[in-house]
Amino acid sequence: MDPQAHTKAKAVTEEKTVKTWSGHRPDLEQPMSHPSPPAEADLAVDGAGLLCVTLLLRLRKQIEGAPPGTVVHVIATDPAAPLDLPAWCHMTGHTYLSPIPGKQPTYALQLTADALPTRPDAPWHPVQPGS
Repeated sequence: MDPQAHTKAKAVTEEKTVKTWSGHRPDLEQPMSHPSPPAEADLAVDGAGLLCVTLLLRLRKQIEGAPPGTVVHVIATDPAAPLDLPAWCHMTGHTYLSPIPGKQPTYALQLTADALPTRPDAPWHPVQPGS
């Protein structure tokens, strides 16, 4: 193969690789159908300055006894919060709504009736039967 043909073939291969691995994975797409969160929350949890472990402890304590449908705004400055809060909602069965635009990083979620209970000392673990 002459050098120009090799260079052109390499460029086409690299272009295909960039298109394939540009972060867009149609096979993994799931529609984002989160409803818009209400501007006002029924309950606010101030977790500013807390790491997510402590934030989840506070969140669990403050939502205890709140009725299903309660909209909770969580102020969270931990850089992991945008990942941890949706993951916690997914694990427990609560509904993660979305981030709330504003001065402080705030995230909205809605409590559900069929959420799994979590341990008071470790809200990232579901309560085991018989405990």
